[in-house]
This record gives sequence, C-alpha cells and structure tokens, in this order.
Amino acid sequence: MEQITSGQNPKIKHLLALQQKSSLRREEGLFVVEGQRELMHCVNAGYELDSVFLLSGTSLTADVSLDSVKSYEVSPKVYEKIAYRGSTEGVVAVVKSRSHALADLRLKENPLVVVLESVEKPGNLGAILRTADAAGVDAVIVCDPLTDLYNPNLIRSSIGAIFTVPTVACSSEECINFLKQNGIQILTAQLQDSSLYYDQDMKKGTAIIMGTESTGLTDVWRKAADAHIRIPMLGQLDSLNVSVSAAVLIYEAVRQRG
Repeated sequence: MEQITSGQNPKIKHLLALQQKSSLRREEGLFVVEGQRELMHCVNAGYELDSVFLLSGTSLTADVSLDSVKSYEVSPKVYEKIAYRGSTEGVVAVVKSRSHALADLRLKENPLVVVLESVEKPGNLGAILRTADAAGVDAVIVCDPLTDLYNPNLIRSSIGAIFTVPTVACSSEECINFLKQNGIQILTAQLQDSSLYYDQDMKKGTAIIMGTESTGLTDVWRKAADAHIRIPMLGQLDSLNVSVSAAVLIYEAVRQRG
C-alpha cells in the first residue's frame, strides 16, 4: 500500500477537488465517500470503488475487498486535510458514480414515494433520506435539484441512506408524468387550500411532495396534485423545517399502512 505524507500529493489534490467541485464529479464520473458505515452501504448497493485512502494504523471494518482497488495509507496530517470528521473513522474513498433515472426505479404495489422540489440544502435532503430509509420509503425523487446527489455533505448527512434508498433526479414535469402513468396519487404539502394530513388516505400508491421552506411548491405541482395537505401550525410561525415536515407526513403514511 503506497504511503502519502504530503498534502501536495497530486492524488490528494485530486481528491479535494472531487469533494469541492460538482462539475468535476460529473465530468469524471467519480465522487467521494467518507466513513466506515457510509462506505459499507455504498459497496452493498453495488457501487465500484476507484481508490481508498486509509489513515495510518486504520483497517476497514466493513467487509470490503481492496484486492483490485488502488489503496493508500495517509499520515494523520494528510487525513486531517481530506476528512471532514477528522480522524474518527480513518477512511475516505473515491467511488465510481452511476446514473439515477426514473426508468431505473422498480416500485412495488401501492408504493410510498417522496418528491422534493428544489430542496437546496444538502443537510435537509440527507435528513429526509435518513427518514425515508427508516420508514421503508420506496423511492425519493429530487426535482430540479440545486445540489447533486453525490455532494459530500449530502452523503455525510444521510449517513449513507443515499445508497440504501432508491434516489433519482429529474425535472418536475418528468416526475409528474411518471407518477400519473404509475397511478400514484400526488399529495402536495402546502398551507393554502389544503386539508389536514391525517384526513387523507395514504394507503394506496402515494407521492408526498415537499417544496422549499422559503417559497414552497411551484404552481406546476399545485395544479398536478390530487389533494393538498397541511400540518397544523398552532404557534406563531407558519412553517417547519422541510426535513421535519417530511418525517411527520412519511410516518403518517406508515401509520395508516399498519
């Protein structure tokens, strides 16, 4: 295993560039995963490793073979430079990306789908993916995304759920057509012209549509909706964090489905 002790090493510079530039990730078809648990979920989902950087004295806890993978042992100083979480887990990997398209989704009967329109904060998307994994959501669809699905902050905040929940990105129009073609009801979360969420039947195929906290959903979704639902707001504020709202609505569907 080659040893790297300088932060100026070309491989380290390339790794940092992949972390910082979405354009480079798209161009090279590579992205970065940090952490033992995240890497395990990534490999279990069938992703192919390009290279692995291990902190000196660290071994992989996940059942991951490095036989055909470029592997490097990095000094603590170098690891501190490439890792967001410091030296707690000791592994950063470069992974080959895959396409994420609606055609790749294989939904079961009466699926539960979460759709996010223009959710710009990777942390919010990551939190929603964690909830989606916990609740057994069939798919998460990101429409008109302002962050790419391989953003390191998204992977980190999802603790690997981006790999465990089928997740795709597309336009709102493509998503609406997909949902209607598959007979999935569209429930938009909005305050205006809406009924309380727990009065809506979510046992059949259902897509819960969430927008941004600042502007909500665009008209294209409001017009395409089969029903508008809202969470009661009993205080002085008129909105919840989008990841909290998503969790409330997702688990209502879980409750109804028994």
